[in-house]
Amino acid sequence: MGRHHDMPSEYKAMWLLALFDLPVKTKDQRKRYSRFRTGLLRLGFTMVQFSIYAQYCPSEEAAETKRRTIRSDLPGEGQVRLLAVTDKQFAKMEIFQGRTPTAPESEPQQLTFF
Repeated sequence: MGRHHDMPSEYKAMWLLALFDLPVKTKDQRKRYSRFRTGLLRLGFTMVQFSIYAQYCPSEEAAETKRRTIRSDLPGEGQVRLLAVTDKQFAKMEIFQGRTPTAPESEPQQLTFF
């Protein structure tokens, strides 16, 4: 019964970040880079910075589903990192455009489920 008082971590909202460095020297490498990037966009990720994409996930379960999809389609070369942070941690991110502070992305108003 005590478990109902604390929401399990799988129900916490979070942001899943995909950070990647992929080689782009050859035509095939550029194709793989483009395919990987397009796959992230299809999953609902948004570019935060070059080679850093983020997506709001309403739960750990939703983030894990995205992780599994990304892991199943990793390019053969380069490095990909997946990092989940809570919505609260993400909101504390400091962002500067030049020296001007900027607010981090906010959670989407409507979630799209595939």
